[in-house]
This record gives sequence, C-alpha cells and structure tokens, in this order.
Amino acid sequence: MYKSNKRLLILDADGTTIDAFTAINSTFSQHGLTLGNEEQFQKRHHLFKYMGGFKEFPANIKKQIRHRQLLISTLTEVYREQAQLYPGIAGLLQNLLDAPDVVVGIVTRNITNQPLETLGKLFFRHGIDVNQLDFMLHIPLKESKAVAFRALREQYGVNPALAYTCGDEHKDYLSALSCGMHPFMVSYGFEDYSRLTKKFLIPEELISRTPEELCARVRHALAL
Repeated sequence: MYKSNKRLLILDADGTTIDAFTAINSTFSQHGLTLGNEEQFQKRHHLFKYMGGFKEFPANIKKQIRHRQLLISTLTEVYREQAQLYPGIAGLLQNLLDAPDVVVGIVTRNITNQPLETLGKLFFRHGIDVNQLDFMLHIPLKESKAVAFRALREQYGVNPALAYTCGDEHKDYLSALSCGMHPFMVSYGFEDYSRLTKKFLIPEELISRTPEELCARVRHALAL
C-alpha cells in the first residue's frame, strides 16, 4: 500500500523551531514601533500580531503601511544575522538528519525576503545545512498547509500513521488532523497554552510548553 516504511516529520519554522518573537520585536524596535510583550503577542489575532496591541495599533499601522518593505528588509537582515533557534532544536535536527529511516523537512510561511535563502542562513549559523533536509517548502499566507502536508506524505509514500507535524498555531493542528497525521504542538510560539487548549480545545497531552519538552517528545516518538 505504501512505498516506504520510513517515518515523516514536517517541522514548522517560526514559533516552533525559530524564536520569531524576539526577531520581530527587534525589527519593530529598530523602526520605533512597539510590539508589546510576548504574553500579549501570543493572545492576539493575526491582524494585531504584527501591528501591536490595541494600545500600540494606531501609531504602528501608519508606520507599517508607509514602511512595509523597509520593515521586511530589516526583518530579513535580523533573521539572517541575529535570529536564534530555540534551545535544543539544532541538536534535534541533527539527530533527525542522522536517522536513515526518517524523512524530515520544513514547511514555512516566513515573510522575509527570499525566505528559503533567509532560513538557510539562519540554520547554517546553528550548524545545520538545510540542503541536507529532504525538503524545505515555503507556502504563501493564503495557501493551505494541509494541501502541502498531504502532498509531501504522498510524495514520499509514507503511511499517515507514521507521519508527524510540529506546529505552534491551531491551524497547524487542524491541518495535520485533516491529513491523518499526528500533530506535535507547542505553546511557546505564536499561540499560548490557554489559547490552544481553551479556545481551540487542543488536548494538553499533545502540547509541549518548552522547546526542550518538544525535543524529548519527538525523540521518544521516533525512537531516536
């Protein structure tokens, strides 16, 4: 039925493997914008995540509309030169790359310029050559992650029961379920624990509260 006995792991970038909040906050600060603290950031809807909260919104929106391309250019530079992987992620990635029976790669909506090149430089600073990944796919904001997840699973002929995703937003969870894949969720990224469990009813057993916990869960599940 399936052409492979391998396992598949699809990693999210921003908020799951990459500390995106710190990078975005640094970018905003360089342009005189206020993002607010991380706890507030995690509770906002998408529109307000990058505009700041209600208090910051009026001043930020005018500057963002006027300087959007400049902001993205600065964010790109920050990602390439300063942004960090969460603790333990680089080691986990190397373990995954060394595992012969694991297909591993990244699916991202990163909004920097030339996002795949940008992320390649970020990961390389942490000792990871993204060219060794089985895939690295950028999806535009309006396109479905579920479509990409299913296409990758079918491309590699992996049994859905052996397919996993890692994400930090409820849409990542829903996309994984719609493809019959197991979702590893984290609450240290773009959506916090309360939002994931109470608003979107994601089982707490699936959620890692720290990067270290995610790494431990993945290693255990994939017997690394």
